[in-house]
Amino acid sequence: MIDRLTIAASCLLIATVAGAREYALSPDSDVFGEIQIIRTIEADTFVGLARRYDVGYEELRRANPGIDPWLPGEGTELIIPTRYVLPDAPRRGIVLNVPEFRLYYFPDDDGSRVFTYPISVGRQEWNTPLGRATVVRKTELPTWYPPESVRTEHAERGDPLPSVVPPGPDNPLGEHAIYLSMPGYLIHGTNEPRGLGMRVSHGCIRMFPEDIAALFQMVDPSETVMIVNQPYKLGWGEGGLFLEAHPPFVEESEEWTATELTRLYVGATSERNVQVRWNQAEAVMTASSGMPEFVSVEGTITVADVVDDTAAEASGEHLSNPLLD
Repeated sequence: MIDRLTIAASCLLIATVAGAREYALSPDSDVFGEIQIIRTIEADTFVGLARRYDVGYEELRRANPGIDPWLPGEGTELIIPTRYVLPDAPRRGIVLNVPEFRLYYFPDDDGSRVFTYPISVGRQEWNTPLGRATVVRKTELPTWYPPESVRTEHAERGDPLPSVVPPGPDNPLGEHAIYLSMPGYLIHGTNEPRGLGMRVSHGCIRMFPEDIAALFQMVDPSETVMIVNQPYKLGWGEGGLFLEAHPPFVEESEEWTATELTRLYVGATSERNVQVRWNQAEAVMTASSGMPEFVSVEGTITVADVVDDTAAEASGEHLSNPLLD
C-alpha cells in the first residue's frame, strides 16, 4: 500500500511558507499532497516531528501505530501523513474538519489553491460548534477574557484564572486571534504548541504560532468559515476514488457506520461512476489511519449518465456492496 501512497497526487506543491504548504488544485481532483517517509534520529519525538512537518500529534500517531511517540528510536522509519482528500465543502474561504484536526484555506474564488494546517479542537465537554460563520475581526497580541465557565472549571481544580489575561507568554491565545461570528469562538495561536492536533481546547481552534501568523496575514474580515464533522472523506483522484478515514469522536462513534460510506459513494458518483472494492473500503474505515487509500477498481470509470445498466447486474466483490448485504 505504501508504494501507491508515496506517489504524488495530481496537484502541484507551489511553495512552503512558514511551515504552511500551498498547493495548486485540479478542478477534477479532490486529492492532493503526497506521503513522506523519513527516518528518525535518537532525539526525535512525535511532538517535535509534528511541528517540524506541520502535522498534528494525532495525525502522526495514527499513521504510525505501534511506534512509541516519545521514544521512536534511532533510524525508525516513520510516515508523515501529508496527503489529503478535500472535505465535502465548497472550495472557498476557511474549511475546518473537526475529527481530522485540520484546517483548509482557499484564498481564491475559483478554489484553485489551498493552504492546509493542523489544528486542535474542543474536547468532549467543550465541543467545537459546527456550521457556517464569518471572520469578524483580527487582533495581534490579543487580550483574553476567560468566560465564567472556564474560570469556574479552573477554580474547581485549584488553578484560578484572572478575569483578564493580557498579551504575553501566559496568554493561551498566543500572538494572533481571528474572531468568528459564532460568539466566543476564535481561531488563535497557543502558548502550548505541544498539544497541537488533539482535543484539548474549550471549543476554540488552536494553531501552531507560525501557522496562525501566516493565516492571519491572508484572511480578511467577512471571510467565510465552514466547520464540518467528516471523519470519512471520499474523493476523486488519479484513477478513481480515494477514501480517507479518521476515528469518529467517541461520543459519536455509533452514528458513523458503513451506511455513511455508501452515502458518500452515491454523492461522489453523481456525474461519473467507478466500481469500488467495498471490502477494502471497510478495512480503511476500520484502520482509520488518516491517509487516503485507493479503493476503486482500476480502469472502471464511466460517465454516470451512460453507464450500461447491465453492469449493475454483474456479480463479484467489486460491484456488490457487502456493507449493505
